Amino acid sequence: MNLTRPIGGPAEPGETAEPPLTVLLPAGWKKPRGYANGMAGRGTVVMTGGLIGWDADEVLADGFLPQVEQTLRNILAVVAEAGGGPQHVARLTWYVRSVETYRESLADLGPIYRATFGRHYPAMALVEVANLVEPKALVEIEATAIIPD
Repeated sequence: MNLTRPIGGPAEPGETAEPPLTVLLPAGWKKPRGYANGMAGRGTVVMTGGLIGWDADEVLADGFLPQVEQTLRNILAVVAEAGGGPQHVARLTWYVRSVETYRESLADLGPIYRATFGRHYPAMALVEVANLVEPKALVEIEATAIIPD
């Protein structure tokens, strides 16, 4: 197993250079772009529920990209409650109503992702689903974070 460090270094000013998570890249595998195949870390594990793109008043953002942006902000709000930040997120599992909409949105999705998570790319999976519990939701994301002790 080849252990590599996360791309980019510290996510916040004043943080030490030692990253909280280690990117796992098996020998001989090509480095993925925009995600990691695996992450390892030690500390407090935070698992979110499936979060969607609504605000604190449960007003759902209008459209796929605005829902993604709000969902990512919601994930970071939950992780922050445990004392963590984007650099501590080890995994994101995306559930989308349309993979085609996701693919068509990639050019605009990158800047939205980087505005919330910076250049931290955890392990990710994306699954197309027929429905989500909230009927107007277009995306739901679960996250796992590991905050060092």
